[in-house]
Amino acid sequence: MFRLNDKVKNLTPYEPISGTYEIRLDANESFLTVPEEIENEMVEALKNSALNRYPDPMATKLLKGFADYFNVDPDCVTAGNGSDEIISVIMNAFLQKGDKILTLEPDFSMYRFYAEIAECESVKYQKNENLDVNIDDVIDMANKENVRIVILSNPCNPTSRIIKADEIRKLINNTNALVVLDEAYMDFAVSESLMGEFQNYDNLIILKTCSKALGCAALRLGFAVANKTLTNVIRAVKSPYNVNSVSQALGEVLFSHPDYIDSCIETVVNSKKELYAELLKIESEKIEKIYETHTNFVFMKAKNAKQIFEKMK
Repeated sequence: MFRLNDKVKNLTPYEPISGTYEIRLDANESFLTVPEEIENEMVEALKNSALNRYPDPMATKLLKGFADYFNVDPDCVTAGNGSDEIISVIMNAFLQKGDKILTLEPDFSMYRFYAEIAECESVKYQKNENLDVNIDDVIDMANKENVRIVILSNPCNPTSRIIKADEIRKLINNTNALVVLDEAYMDFAVSESLMGEFQNYDNLIILKTCSKALGCAALRLGFAVANKTLTNVIRAVKSPYNVNSVSQALGEVLFSHPDYIDSCIETVVNSKKELYAELLKIESEKIEKIYETHTNFVFMKAKNAKQIFEKMK
């Protein structure tokens, strides 16, 4: 009789909130849709996609578009089937059974999930009541626990807080661990990004996505940016044809319109500021605490969270 192993026997599939809603806020998707003229270009790109052929394994044109927009070397970028796939690849590439990773809780739960599938242990640094991070304590924990990977989102999902670039630099320079810096939400707070200096470090990988600021969650496009040594490892471990031709073609069109991307970010940030300001007006009445936000969402503690959740549904 076949028996499931311990690491998978109690797993359950990811289940997002189901139902049809005119407005969806639970997944941090963009509320903006691609304008008609860009949509028409995407349709033409699809017509020119050879569906009987395997996709470009290196996603060459897509990487050039990404690299041009973020002003990086395309040889230092790897495309993935969403950031989730890239996180999984990184865990399997740079960890061996029994290794440890360090996460800064609360943070994106999938970091620990993929580490567990790789049969590795997650060490948790707990943020304080204000959701701040003492980077010296993080460094001490990483070194004492001899972790192989420190992984964090900055700005953070779900707290909306940000760690200053100088603090991240201190972390990178004072640990032997690989630092995986998930900048999925950094488009809303670009001043603290390390994208312009990733080549300075031998232990830094930066993650990006098309799902948040770029408003194309359906494409499932994620990217890893790192020096060429780390990039070569990621490219060697990933599946050969991991990004399909349709997503590549549509992504190429998207990155060919940098002004549109910039305008989307500006619109989302202004909308977030409006939401934040209105929430502050009712903070003492309905809400215990509203945290300063550096993302496209607002994180808060409500006095009757369950009731608010059900009412908003």
